Amino acid sequence: MANTPTLEFERPIFELEKQIDELRRTAGDQQLSVDEEIAPLQEKLSQLRGEVYRNLTPLQRVQVARSNKRPFTLDYLRLCFTDFVELHGDRLFREDAAIVGGWARLDGETVMVIGHQRGRDTKENLRRNFGMPHPEGYRKALRLMKLAEKFQVPVFTFIDTPGAWAGLGAEERGQAEAIARNLFEMSHLEVPIVATVIGEGGSGGALALGIADRVLMLENSVYSVITVEGCAAILWKDGKSPEMRERAATALKITAPDLLELGIIDEVVPEPMGGAHTNHEATAASLQEALIKNFEELRKLKPEKLVRRRREKFLKMGQFTE
Repeated sequence: MANTPTLEFERPIFELEKQIDELRRTAGDQQLSVDEEIAPLQEKLSQLRGEVYRNLTPLQRVQVARSNKRPFTLDYLRLCFTDFVELHGDRLFREDAAIVGGWARLDGETVMVIGHQRGRDTKENLRRNFGMPHPEGYRKALRLMKLAEKFQVPVFTFIDTPGAWAGLGAEERGQAEAIARNLFEMSHLEVPIVATVIGEGGSGGALALGIADRVLMLENSVYSVITVEGCAAILWKDGKSPEMRERAATALKITAPDLLELGIIDEVVPEPMGGAHTNHEATAASLQEALIKNFEELRKLKPEKLVRRRREKFLKMGQFTE
């Protein structure tokens, strides 16, 4: 059965999928073969999906990146890695379910995997705080990174958050310091780090897992200093209208092709036509290949060279005038 459309621009795709499903169901009830009738519809569906997804606007990519049907960190841990052992807590305050992490194996190699985790329904989103970590989430992530460094094991991070939680409790427990500490420590961690933006990478909450030797982005993910709604509200006092949100999304240069051109990221990982949410397994296979390739290149570097190149990579970003 075709999925219910969550995005307005996907509605024509949904309607055609529904038509094919109904044709199959009717044929099944009457024990008829409709392969010849379905074949051209399937071809039309493929063409339509390609046409829609090749021409996505920046705001539409934001909507795709936020879809709760996309694979999350735990999905990639299941599909790309083996032998995952989750580690909990920051040893200071509590466990934060918005960040998951632990030991795993990638192509037989022991690695540390850390990532934001969102939920697919209201109950799970409340438990995961909609993928917005508290300070203890970032402190847990740092604890795991330092553990990986102790055992000379590479770190793989997955970024998927609207931003760090900005509630009163988070501020009281030092949210800004926790993020800043991660940026500082990751800048000279003496093991390879590969970060991947798998959905929405928002603000410092994303960057706290993003100081890496290689930064990858899935084709329909986004990475920005602020949400498009926040940007539009600040600049044009209108964070709700589609026109202003589209204007903000375009101006922010938040899509993977834009960020690759600007030198902010290192590689765009292709998604299946129609987005990662249409085929989790194919998306994970593409990502796994990219992760292994990048790790194989980084493991040849000595720790001091790794750290030097990582720091230089981030220091040369941006344009400066005096």
